[in-house]
Amino acid sequence: MLEYVGNPLQIRGAEQYTLQNGRGGGMRFLYIRNGLGLEIWVSLDRAGDISRVSFKGDNMGYFSACGYVSPQYYDNIGTGFLKSFTAGFFTTCGLTAVGSPCEDMGESLPLHGNISNTPSSLNAVLEDENGLTVMLTVNDSVIFGRKLTLKRKYFFSYSENSIALEDTVVNEGETESPYMILYHCNMGYPLLDKDSIVKIPNNGVTPRNAHAAEGIEKALIMDKPQPDYEECCYYYDTKENGGISRAGIYNAEIGKGVVLKYKKEQLPCLTEWKMIGKRDYVLGLEPGNCTPDGRDIMRKNGTLHFLKGGESAVTAVKFSFITDKEAFEGEF
Repeated sequence: MLEYVGNPLQIRGAEQYTLQNGRGGGMRFLYIRNGLGLEIWVSLDRAGDISRVSFKGDNMGYFSACGYVSPQYYDNIGTGFLKSFTAGFFTTCGLTAVGSPCEDMGESLPLHGNISNTPSSLNAVLEDENGLTVMLTVNDSVIFGRKLTLKRKYFFSYSENSIALEDTVVNEGETESPYMILYHCNMGYPLLDKDSIVKIPNNGVTPRNAHAAEGIEKALIMDKPQPDYEECCYYYDTKENGGISRAGIYNAEIGKGVVLKYKKEQLPCLTEWKMIGKRDYVLGLEPGNCTPDGRDIMRKNGTLHFLKGGESAVTAVKFSFITDKEAFEGEF
């Protein structure tokens, strides 16, 4: 390929950009192309989450009405998170709180924790003939409190349309800390539409509440945007194939789909967030080590995870982007 171009960035590679206006002014981004039709925007000032993905010209994720919002505007009280919830292709929730705001052990915890509104440090961008490796760190520490570090590594392949994410959370303090993490992966139009196929191989599903229970028979059936739609959440006991759980969505109209693959032993909970309202039109496929019910509920249920001082935990998710329905079905 190099014989045909002056600079490889003509086809593929990584470039850094900074937004110049509005509430996102000053935010840093890493813009990545793999030369096969995959374009990715890594939001360096939002924990290195992926704000946008375009695949062969079609948008894959959900970009919320608030748009890009710098961490300087983050409101960490109650549900203030929603005022800066860009959503994007995925948002990391955690690292000591996920889900509903609550009081736990004398601590006031905001919706989905603070990590996604914490800037990352870009440590390395390494390129070879196989692809791009990006390494970041996010410091989630306070004096007299938790001392957690998120070490994030991406691999963006040049030979296939995929994103491989590996996170290592390290407790660098002396005392035990709650450890909660959930990947809030948000599928949006045109990938998400009324005839999109959603697959979550599972052994059983539990509705979050009575409202969700009313629609459980249609949990995986999508529709066009609905007026006054109230969100529904479903918790899946996912099946494993070779130790790997899967969830995915495919839209035959655009001929594209996304499949998530991860180890259930690392991320035992899969939440479906069905929110098909007008303008708030999004399907969340959310692997995590918890459900989004809040830390107090996790503690009460005996399902809250902890990291001892010096201990670490690894989680990984692979996103595969697919252009053929048969290939999509074959993933399951």
